[in-house]
Amino acid sequence: MALRRVFLLRSVVPRAAGLSTEPQAREQPAANPGVVRAWGAAEVVRRPVPVVDFDNTQEAYRSRRSWELVRNLLVLRLCASPVLLAHHEQLLHVSRKLLGQRMFDKLMKMTFYGHFVAGEDQESIRPLIQHNKAFGVGSILDYGIEEDLSPEEAERKEMESCTSEAERDSSGTNKREKQYQVHPAFGDRRDGVISARTYFYANEAKCDNYMENLLKCIEASGGASDGGFSAIKLTALGRPQFLLQFSDVLTRWRRFFHQMAAEQGQAGRAAVDTKLEVVVLQESIAKMGIASRAEIEGWFTPETLGVSGTVDLLDWNSLIDSRTQLSRHLVVPNVQTGQLEPLLSRFTEEEEQQMKRMLQRMDVLAKKAREAGVRLMIDAEQSYFQPAISRLTLEMQRRFNVDKPLIFNTFQCYLKEAYDNVTMDMELALREGWCFGAKLVRGAYLAQERARAVEIGYEDPINPTYEATNAMYHRCLNYVLEKLKHSPKAEVMVASHNEDTVRFTLCRMEELGLHPDDGQVCFGQLLGMCDQISFPLGQAGFPVYKYVPYGPVMEVLPYLSRRALENSSIMKGAQRERQLLWQELHRRLRTGNLFHHPA
Repeated sequence: MALRRVFLLRSVVPRAAGLSTEPQAREQPAANPGVVRAWGAAEVVRRPVPVVDFDNTQEAYRSRRSWELVRNLLVLRLCASPVLLAHHEQLLHVSRKLLGQRMFDKLMKMTFYGHFVAGEDQESIRPLIQHNKAFGVGSILDYGIEEDLSPEEAERKEMESCTSEAERDSSGTNKREKQYQVHPAFGDRRDGVISARTYFYANEAKCDNYMENLLKCIEASGGASDGGFSAIKLTALGRPQFLLQFSDVLTRWRRFFHQMAAEQGQAGRAAVDTKLEVVVLQESIAKMGIASRAEIEGWFTPETLGVSGTVDLLDWNSLIDSRTQLSRHLVVPNVQTGQLEPLLSRFTEEEEQQMKRMLQRMDVLAKKAREAGVRLMIDAEQSYFQPAISRLTLEMQRRFNVDKPLIFNTFQCYLKEAYDNVTMDMELALREGWCFGAKLVRGAYLAQERARAVEIGYEDPINPTYEATNAMYHRCLNYVLEKLKHSPKAEVMVASHNEDTVRFTLCRMEELGLHPDDGQVCFGQLLGMCDQISFPLGQAGFPVYKYVPYGPVMEVLPYLSRRALENSSIMKGAQRERQLLWQELHRRLRTGNLFHHPA
């Protein structure tokens, strides 16, 4: 079976009986000439960490000329205008017709494009990357082009690429759960999404072309600065049908674990704390008639699961990695019917080849990133793709995050299961000895996810309120920060435009003794947004990065449209950034420094 081959990507790491999560000491070079490090019994002498002041406009905008501040004000003001935003697509179309393509491109570069996009190609983005780096701000390069499809075209492509041949031909055998079935009402995945690029599968050649662009992006990131990132979306690397089917498998297998936990009186526990008694588990599986008792006992041995007599979710997930004797029996009970159903779906030969090529593209990109000294940021996507994306990212982390984090997974904290996802991945990294790398975000698909759950009829995967999402974000962040204190192999990016979240992070770093020069905690914001957060952090010596999209003007327009809409939603709730920009312009005018030149 095709999905079983994914589980065979690696050899399972056995769990030792007394495995310790205490880190081993390792020597790191000083990140700053003013830092003297001593290892072993000696104390570490570090530079004092400056206080970060997000209200000091002179420092926040020291890297910007006055005309750039005026442009920022103009763009952010337009983004806050409901009338303009409601008709922005028509206005862009009319402007292009009236001005002609050349003048239209110039207008865009003077305004929206110049504000949110770094340039058209690898060469043109260098000056901005190097300029920001001089002021302490790194880059996450993102080749931001999208196909400009009509809603009808997007829906047609999505329905074709997310439906298997078996599903088209069969009468409904082995159907996926509702959440992982494609639905025409949500065929256009761009609808209701305001801050993430969206790709639709056309053919394998298109995926190869996207991979080639990503390879160039990785080269550009490696050539422009040290320690940079490149961002990738897995839906651009292959047929999304595979991600849907794989996500269905992972979710059903995980749910089966929690059903067994409930039978053992452990319902409601955090995933990382849930442990099944092996003897009771074997009895339950035997009663289902899945296999003989002798076969079942062979699945749970001290060699594979340790001698604790319990199975946790990490052990449970490992059972479908490479144990072919168990894979033949992979069935789970259907909650509605009570019947046992096969867990893995069959693929046609062509679909298997498409799946293999997707995995090969991921491998090519990771090897290129390692060669160029660039870290890969795997973007999060819709919840019905995310289990597969996270699992494939984890497999890449096992292979490439050996000495330091090269592959970063993204965790969306608006998901109800975000804390379980973060804690399980961290625990697995500690158990197996590879380097945990994560980016924490709130999430980009909220409206679409809620509407889809209601329309199709499954549980809403999103936290009920914005406050609950904030609480989840801080809970996940606090957990990771506490683990970093004892694990020099782990790193996290706090990707947030929320000043309160950034202040919370700085406070916890100080309390836990996490020094910015160690590079374990970094921050991320989008280019053109929240410079008053990014640049004070960078100038104080904290690792901070801008998400830097680039690409030809016309091909980046779909991205720009959503960026304008995103700023609209932010600016309605707060005018702080505009107020600070005005404040700095007034200060420069009063002090005769209107022609400020960054240095």
